[in-house]
This record gives sequence, structure tokens and C-alpha cells, in this order.
Amino acid sequence: MATCLCDAFYDDAARATVEILEYLGCEVVFPADQTCCGQPAFNSGDWEASRSVVRHAVRVFAGDEPVVVPSGSCAAMFRHGALLAFEKEADLTTVRALAERTWELADFIVNGLGVVSWPGRYDARIAFHRSCHTRGTCSGEAALTLLGSLAGVELLPFGEDEQCCGFGGTFSVTFPRTSEGMGQLKLDHILATRPDTLASLDMGCMMHLHGLARRHERPLAPRHLAQILRDALRQAGRLPATPEVRP
Repeated sequence: MATCLCDAFYDDAARATVEILEYLGCEVVFPADQTCCGQPAFNSGDWEASRSVVRHAVRVFAGDEPVVVPSGSCAAMFRHGALLAFEKEADLTTVRALAERTWELADFIVNGLGVVSWPGRYDARIAFHRSCHTRGTCSGEAALTLLGSLAGVELLPFGEDEQCCGFGGTFSVTFPRTSEGMGQLKLDHILATRPDTLASLDMGCMMHLHGLARRHERPLAPRHLAQILRDALRQAGRLPATPEVRP
């Protein structure tokens, strides 16, 4: 599942996800009629609309294959939010079946496929942002396992690394000043380490922090984990610099 933010803003993160999964021997199927995970409506309290979107996802991703998502928040919606939205609905069983097959990308690579080290090289000082939606999951530690195994990477600890970036999806629209204040505090801690790259598992966090940094002319270079892993493979010559684009 590519997610709405990949579709609208971070298409390269989606391409990188496909490239690294295929490198690992996976056959990637991309249903063309996929849309949203239903989280915007869910977070806004419109659970009826959210259920409609989730029902579509259940139909689109029918089957037994794992559903891999390069987004902690979208994976959390399928695995947690959707179950809350459907807890009194007759089709909870089908929603639960999708939840049980859904993986965030880093979690899938490390704990689904058993890959605990990554080949190639990525020369950068990296600060890793833990998104709120990966709390209580294995995704954050999985990402750190992969990044920490990469030659050339220096992982930079920073203050209050478990705190929210302030995005929160519709929260940033409803409470923009609070959202910006939280984001600036997060940037203060991150930029104090002078990273070359901010790594994340969630495009929403990347978009929010990068937007704040650009608006206030603060240096920040965000990269999704999939892009870092893909670029490391390219550096090692294990992937072509310009991948073939298939229709």
C-alpha cells in the first residue's frame, strides 16, 4: 500500500519501497484501485466515513498476502484504529483479518523476513524520528537495527526523542499554533545534533517537520527509511542507479 502522502508528495518513497522489497526477493503487487487507510476521517470523529474507506481497503487488499505499508500511521490505522471503528460492526472479522496481515515496512523487513543487517554504504550522520504511531510496535527498533548495520551511518541520539512532532494529521489543521510549537521544539532537539539526514518511517512527520524547517530557514534533509536503504544498495552497485519503470 503506497499511502495518500506517497501518492501526493513522496512518490520516491513508494518506488524505493518496491525496489528494496524486490531486492529481498518479494513479488510486489500494487492494486491500482487502492485509496486511503481511512485515518483522516477516523481522527476527525467521522467514523462512518472512515468505515466506508476501510471497507474499500478490505476489498482491494483481499487475500492472504502481507500488506506492507511504508508508513507507521497508516499501518497503525489498519492494525488498531480500524478495529476500534468496527468493534460494534458486523464486518469486524474481515477488518481484523486485514489488520493481522498488515506490516509497517521496517517491521516487515526485520521481523517478517528476518533481515537484521543491510548491505551497502550510506555516509551520513542520521537522526531518527520515532513517530507516535509506531509506539508500542516493533517498527522503531527494527528501523534502528537496519540503520545501525549500515556502513557509514552514525546514529545521533537527541533530546525528547519520544515526543510528538506536532503533526497529528488533522490535529495540525485544527490546532495550528500548538502544532507548530511542538514541531519547533522537536526541531530544536534534532538540529542540535547537526544531522546530515533526518530519517523517519512516516511521511506525515517528514512533511510537517520539513515544512516548518523550510518556513523558518532551518537546515533539514528528511529521508524515508526506504530511500536510505535503496540508496545504500545503489552505492554498492546492487541496484541500478536509474531503475526500470514498468507500466
